[in-house]
Amino acid sequence: MRDLVIVGAGGFARETAAAVQALNDVRPTWRLLGFLDDNRVLYGTRVSGVPVLGSSARLPDYPDAAVLVCVGNPRDPLVRARVVDRLGLPADRYATLVHPAAHVGAGSLVGPGTVLLAGVTLTADVTVDAHVAVMPQVVLTHDDRVESFATIASGVRLGGGVTIRRGAYLGAGALVREALTVGARSLVGMGSVVLADVPPGEVWAGNPARFLRRVEAEQHDPAR
Repeated sequence: MRDLVIVGAGGFARETAAAVQALNDVRPTWRLLGFLDDNRVLYGTRVSGVPVLGSSARLPDYPDAAVLVCVGNPRDPLVRARVVDRLGLPADRYATLVHPAAHVGAGSLVGPGTVLLAGVTLTADVTVDAHVAVMPQVVLTHDDRVESFATIASGVRLGGGVTIRRGAYLGAGALVREALTVGARSLVGMGSVVLADVPPGEVWAGNPARFLRRVEAEQHDPAR
């Protein structure tokens, strides 16, 4: 078993910790040491039974541990990218976590730092890049591409050949028609039906989904 630390102690981090336990119940794989979170109130406590070891600045204390960055905020779609940039770790320090109740079909690739939770299905030839959060019961079909730091909330369904750009956020239950693109940093509202390309940095919602507004603020992207 390899040591693992999770950066963050919020909802996504706790869901990831539960997925680690589910995976270990099937095949012992990870020794979860605890969470690293910058909320001082949590230091020395336990969250969902997992110890909070201190701030993310303590990561060098665990040089042999694999890492997952499990922070997210639909109002700040690139927060995970900025944390990863600040940590400055090589790609091989990051774990890739696939819940035992997820399915990764033939020809599919899942990048470092990415988490697939229970019931996720990648049918065939799907590419999910680094540090992507894929919540329960998501279906990604043939030839889909999800770029780094995107968040796919529970129950999302993508038609074949869809591209989700860097840092985009798809709300729970959203549906995206085949061969479309959701632009970088864009937010698709929960339950939306997307029938046209979504440009970068926009909020779309409804059935069919329509433009509502630009994202609240232009968030710093460390890749720029």
